[in-house]
Amino acid sequence: MELRIDRACVERCRTLAAEIVSPVEAFIARHSTVSVERAVLRLLGVDGVTGEQVPVPNAIVDAMPPEVTCHGVALAFGRALAETGLDPGPLGEALAEGRYSLMQFSQTPPAAARGALRPHVDAALERVGRRRDERDRRLAALPQLPPPLLYVIVASGNIYEDRTAAVAAAEAGAQVIAVIRSTGQSLLDFVPFGPTTEGFGGTYATQENFRIMRAALDETSERLGRYVMLTNYASGLCMPEIAVMAALERLDMLLNDSMYGILFRDINMKRTFVDQHFSRMLNAHSGIVINTGEDNYLTTADAIEQAPAVLASQFINEEFAHRAGLPDEQIGLGDAYEINPDLEDSFLYQVAQAQLAREIFPNAPLKYMPPTKHMTGDIFKGHLIDAMFNLTSVMTDQTIHLCGMLTEAIHTPFLGDRVLSLENARYIMNAARHLGDEVVLRPGGAVERRAASVLHQCEALLERVAATGLMSAIEAASFADVSRTPDGGRGFEGVFERADDYCNPFEDALVRTTAVVS
Repeated sequence: MELRIDRACVERCRTLAAEIVSPVEAFIARHSTVSVERAVLRLLGVDGVTGEQVPVPNAIVDAMPPEVTCHGVALAFGRALAETGLDPGPLGEALAEGRYSLMQFSQTPPAAARGALRPHVDAALERVGRRRDERDRRLAALPQLPPPLLYVIVASGNIYEDRTAAVAAAEAGAQVIAVIRSTGQSLLDFVPFGPTTEGFGGTYATQENFRIMRAALDETSERLGRYVMLTNYASGLCMPEIAVMAALERLDMLLNDSMYGILFRDINMKRTFVDQHFSRMLNAHSGIVINTGEDNYLTTADAIEQAPAVLASQFINEEFAHRAGLPDEQIGLGDAYEINPDLEDSFLYQVAQAQLAREIFPNAPLKYMPPTKHMTGDIFKGHLIDAMFNLTSVMTDQTIHLCGMLTEAIHTPFLGDRVLSLENARYIMNAARHLGDEVVLRPGGAVERRAASVLHQCEALLERVAATGLMSAIEAASFADVSRTPDGGRGFEGVFERADDYCNPFEDALVRTTAVVS
C-alpha cells in the first residue's frame, strides 16, 4: 500500500521543523536544571536516601547555593572527589549526612576536579554500553516476533503484583510490557527509592522496581524463547533521572516527550526542553527507543481537526531527537486510532493518517495507540472497534502497538481482559499480515485526498509556529487546544543559566561518542 504524497511538502516540513527547534536548542545550550544535575550524580554512582527519606542526589543539589550550581554539580563534586579520595557513592552519603560540604573544596583547581571525575564518567558510560550490548545479545538469541509489537500495560500500584501480571501477559502473547507510573509521579521533583507497593493508578518508577521487572521478563523471555521488552515513563520533573535508571537497568523503551509533559501535566516548558535534551542523549547511547505522546492530542481535541497538529508535532519531535543524537530507529513517534467511530468512512481516515506517518517516517518505530475517547462501556462494540484498530495497524506497518481493552472506560483491565485483547490482535495480525502489500490505493481517492489535506495543513501550521516560535505557539494553544506559558507550570524554579565554565562531563562525552544524525 502506498500513498502518492507531495515529497517537496514533506521536505519543507522538515526544514520548518529545524527552524522551529533551532532557537529552543540555543536556549537549552545556555541552561541546565536541577534534574539534569541530579542525573549527573546518579550516573556517577550517587544513590540512596537520607534518614529523612530524601534522595541523596536531591539533598546534595538542594544544598548548593546558586552561585555554585551554575557551574554544574559535577565541578563541585569532582573537587570533593579529588580532595577526599572517596568514591562517588560514599562521598554522596557523606555529603548528605553533613560530614562534608561541597563548598569547602572551592579552592581546588578545576583541572583536578575534571581529572578526578574522568574515570567515574568513563566507567558509567561503559556500564551503560554493556547493558546495551546485553540487550543486543538477548535479541539475537531470542528474536522478537514481527511487528506490530503487541504492547500491554500493567498498573496495580504494587510492583510484585505487576510482576505477576506482566509474566501472564507475556505468556498470552505480549511483546512489550509497560509499567504505568503512579498517578502524579510526573509532578514529583524527586525519584522514590526502593521497591514500592503503594502506588495509585500505577506503580512508582524506581530503579529497584525497574530491576525487579527486568529480571522477571528476562526469565520469562528465556522460557518463551522470545525477548520481552520493558518500557516505562520518563516524562515529568525527573525525566533525566529516570533515563539514567532505565539505562542502568536495561529498559527497552521510554515515554520521553516534552510536549506531553507541557500540555498534559503542566510541566514548565523551559525546564522540560532542557531535561529532554540530556535524557535523549543518554537514551541514544543506551539504545532505548523513545515513545512520543502525540496520541494524547486526540483524546483532548477532535481527532479529525488535530491530525495536522499531530503530524507537525511528529516533525518537531523528530528534529529534537536527531539533535540529541537519536537515530530514526530509536524514535517511536506517537499517533492514535481516536476518530469518532460514528463518522462515515472513519476507517478510511484512520488508514490515511497511519499510512501518511509510515511513509513520512519510514525508519521510525511508530507507536500506535488504541481507541479510548469514544469507548462507552459497551464491551462488544469496544472489542469490534479494537479489531478495526488492529487491522489498521497491521495494514500500515505500525511498529509499537498498544493493545486496546474491551473494558476501557469501565475499570483497570483484568488479566482476562488483557488475554482477550491479545487474542484479538494476534488473530487479526496473523490473518491480515500481508494485506497492506496487496492493497493499491485509488489515485486521488478518499484516502489520498485526506492524507494530502493533513500534510498541507501541517505545513501551514509549521509555517505559523516558525514565525512565532515554539514557546509562543504552545501558549497560543496550537497543539491539542491546550495553552501553557513559557514561565508557567511546574518546575520553572529549577531552571538556571550556565556559567561560562559550566561542567557536565557526561554531556561532553556523549556529544563526542553519539553520532548526530540531523
